[in-house]
Amino acid sequence: MTSTEPIDHAGKEAKPSAPGGVINSIEDARAILEPIMHAIVGAAGNNCEVVLHDLTTGNLRHSIVSIENGHVTGRSVGGPSTNLGIGLLNDEDSSHDDFGYAARTSDGRELRSSSVYFHDPTGHVVAALCINVDLTPLQVAAGAITSLLPDQTSDRVNKEVIAPGITSILDEMIADTIDASGKTVALMDKADRIEILRELNQRGAFRVKRSVEQVARWLGISKVTAYGYLDIIRNE
Repeated sequence: MTSTEPIDHAGKEAKPSAPGGVINSIEDARAILEPIMHAIVGAAGNNCEVVLHDLTTGNLRHSIVSIENGHVTGRSVGGPSTNLGIGLLNDEDSSHDDFGYAARTSDGRELRSSSVYFHDPTGHVVAALCINVDLTPLQVAAGAITSLLPDQTSDRVNKEVIAPGITSILDEMIADTIDASGKTVALMDKADRIEILRELNQRGAFRVKRSVEQVARWLGISKVTAYGYLDIIRNE
């Protein structure tokens, strides 16, 4: 019987490709997408950043292989992924493509962003193409226009945090998780702290090197204790 599934290079049946683009390697991604990156910023201008991430190595501290207008977020080639990239590696099979979502820089500027993820024929994530538009100039202009109108509060929720270093991104993930718990660290008991680690583990935070030590500092516990709590979670 002839299989209708794609075949990988070893002659085995490959997994059906995940939703989103399919591409063979990060080299192919660069060859195909870098001209598109040039085209996007050529049309959109200096406040539009376009980034290509290599997600094949799992090195989230240094995933950026190509970038246009890096001044928008203060990043350059060799820079880090974001919290969305961290979470994606925990669930490669789902579609993570997203368009026009709210993001912000580490210094508080608001962005409008889109991200498209590319997989190889076996479904493993290869690359992410991300577009980030700095809304600051538009907000300044809008402020002049709306200064005579009643104040309006925004209900936009930031899905992504973008910073020059992955340590700042992890800090944001940890702070958000602690805030969502409804308790201050000073009032947390062992069960509360384990729950914080469980949530961060589900979000992929511990894929980043030395993240356990960073979480331990936030929770006011030792590194040894944090690793012990992780063992409990992973053995459940």
